Amino acid sequence: MATGPTHRDRAKADRQAALVREAARLFADRGFAGVSLEDLGTAVGFSGPAVYRHFPNKQALLGEILVGVSRTLLEGGREVVAAGGTPDEALDALIAFHVDFALSSADVIRVQDRELASLGDADLHTVRRLQREYVELWVEVLSRRRPSPSAADQRVRAHACFGLINSTPHSLQAARDGSADADVRGILREMARASLTA
Repeated sequence: MATGPTHRDRAKADRQAALVREAARLFADRGFAGVSLEDLGTAVGFSGPAVYRHFPNKQALLGEILVGVSRTLLEGGREVVAAGGTPDEALDALIAFHVDFALSSADVIRVQDRELASLGDADLHTVRRLQREYVELWVEVLSRRRPSPSAADQRVRAHACFGLINSTPHSLQAARDGSADADVRGILREMARASLTA
């Protein structure tokens, strides 16, 4: 008879999730090279060597962050597209999904921007593959909405849109300076749609 995870299993999973979250924050603030195993352990309340119980090395932890976020984006994007609707509705839903992701994942975006080259070869290959598949979701929706431009043209539009939305670390600073989060979200959605449909 199958049983669910034990208390010990859940506690280990919680520690691992906390480690990934804190690693993203530290890598975003100090850079991958500027963070030691001791820093990582201290951030979650255990010694540096205890990190090895969860990941074989710091690079594997970086891989968990960046492969994980790429997989999350692809799976979420697939769910959005599978929900159906008109091409315009699907596009608006994809934009809203990516904006919501970006507003909640500023640290991970900063790590992705700065530390992609620090990944091991296998993780880098996986991230690139997942990213290509995510872009193709957008290309498919854009092509349904307006078939005339080439797929290459639609890819350029999708990448430009991601660049705009992924400026979120700066947008969040604006939010802290007085703009409401809802205002930032609305501005990003409006600008993203304009960049895709111009």
